[in-house]
Amino acid sequence: MNISPAAALSQLSNSAEEFVTLFKHGSLEVEIYSPGRTDKQQPHTRDEVYVIISGKGKFFHNGTISDFGPGEFIFVPAGDEHRFVEFSEDFSTWVIFYGPEGGENK
Repeated sequence: MNISPAAALSQLSNSAEEFVTLFKHGSLEVEIYSPGRTDKQQPHTRDEVYVIISGKGKFFHNGTISDFGPGEFIFVPAGDEHRFVEFSEDFSTWVIFYGPEGGENK
């Protein structure tokens, strides 16, 4: 399986949603996400990883804000409050969910 950012973004542009699920295998689920102007995410029930495709901005995670840019890896444990804030118009990211509901044992 090989999905390029261009192919993923093309699928997303043909959708009315801010994300599209592109691949599932076992507990692994891969999406592409581009929230438009505001990221309205709520905490998720599974662990997740973001790999930034394009754009830059700030990422809020449990009260801490950090900068992000293309190529960066961001891990968020299940249940943690998080969202992308103050991001550029070209922002898009891979979203990778995995593991059981409630997250993996720490």
